[in-house]
Amino acid sequence: MQVVISGYGKMGHMIEGILLNKRMEVALASEDVCSVDPEIAKESVCIDFTTPEAFKANYKFIAEHFKAAVIGTTGWDDIREEVIAAFEKAGTPMIYSANFSIGVNAVFAAVEKACEILNCHGYIPHIEEIHHIHKKDAPSGTAKTLASIVEKGIGIRPDITSFREGEVPGTHIVKFKSEVDKIKISHKAYSRVGFAEGAVYAATLTEGLSGVHEFKDLILK
Repeated sequence: MQVVISGYGKMGHMIEGILLNKRMEVALASEDVCSVDPEIAKESVCIDFTTPEAFKANYKFIAEHFKAAVIGTTGWDDIREEVIAAFEKAGTPMIYSANFSIGVNAVFAAVEKACEILNCHGYIPHIEEIHHIHKKDAPSGTAKTLASIVEKGIGIRPDITSFREGEVPGTHIVKFKSEVDKIKISHKAYSRVGFAEGAVYAATLTEGLSGVHEFKDLILK
């Protein structure tokens, strides 16, 4: 499998290292994915970790030119339908997620199951998330995904409290409080490696895949 990395910041460098360790081919790592030779693109999976603004400007090129795409960029919920439509029209497989960490996806599953049990028993949910000061979106995409899972499960949209401090990779805590007890489900990342490893794993899942999929729906079946 051949990969083009879109966005060559900390995550891009980390993804490159993982790909090379796995002896997977890195065709190119670029801050400007639209400059990639279409001949290279059509044989490559694009792994995108850029900014919301960059992805909004680039998604049509990615959909129309690449073999497949893994999108780790968040902050494009406002154009979700247009993005999905573009990939479906082009026939380009796409896997997206607010968080590609396998551990976080296990938390998604745990929260979904907890909601099944707690529904109709008077629990009030709340979500807290902590990230490094460079993160541009608040709340995080992961926190929004957790909020959607909770809302779907118990019919209450939880408030989200966001903190930005230092260089912390990311912490997410989902709380359920009733008159008799409190439950916490949490995930704390020690580094960004888990996000990068999950994205590379997602790239391998694009082989033989069709359509647009959220990562958690592929691995939590």
